[in-house]
Amino acid sequence: MDYNILKIGISNRIAVVVISRPAALNALNSDFFSEFNHFLDDLELRNDVKVLVITGEGKSFVAGADISEMADFGEKEGFAFSEKGQRTFNRLEQLQIPVIAAINGYALGGGCELAMACDFRIASNLAKFGQPEMNLGLIPGYAGTQRLARLTGLGNALYLILTAATLSADEALRMGLIQKVTDPEMLMEEVMKLASKIANNGSRAVPVGKKTIRQGLETDFARGCSIETDAFATLFNDRATKEGLKAFMEKRKPDW
Repeated sequence: MDYNILKIGISNRIAVVVISRPAALNALNSDFFSEFNHFLDDLELRNDVKVLVITGEGKSFVAGADISEMADFGEKEGFAFSEKGQRTFNRLEQLQIPVIAAINGYALGGGCELAMACDFRIASNLAKFGQPEMNLGLIPGYAGTQRLARLTGLGNALYLILTAATLSADEALRMGLIQKVTDPEMLMEEVMKLASKIANNGSRAVPVGKKTIRQGLETDFARGCSIETDAFATLFNDRATKEGLKAFMEKRKPDW
């Protein structure tokens, strides 16, 4: 498939996806979802990619969903629109490999929801965050009501969604929505440094760690601990784990 919206590069076990509709501030439309799901189909078949990075072109990460597509929706179309976005972002969240959002600018509406579906978020100090759907008489539809509360807490999610407030990067960091703020010219360098660090870790431990954390979050503490114990134990069958333990004992870097 030829991509018109996505620019994709893969190097050193890291895939970088750039969303490129700069004239529309990278707003998400049906073509984006078609291309992105095709990309995920291909990615799920690869074993040479260990980390995925998502960013936007120009001054925006993603400034929301394409409003022009929603203008004439009825309830049926609204249901399908929400379901498509949720299904796609759930796929992204459930990838075995870690996903990092490199947020270079506006992350509003569907863009904030896309960022929240990633495993963690690094932002330029020029980035802006928000769920402004109330200004349209709507609520978030791509699981924003659910992920925002889980990431920032109930009070912050209610405040952000019901007021349609826009956050600076520093405010988003304070709320726990993002993990780090950097200068714009350093954003991709910082993100790629983190991606490389993850890609160079014990290969099986990384996806197992991600899966264990996410599964535990959706259950009670005791069940989460049981999931952790099972996952921890299975890693002792892995060659990389044995190499990591041996390297530590021998005071050298592991040869994964």
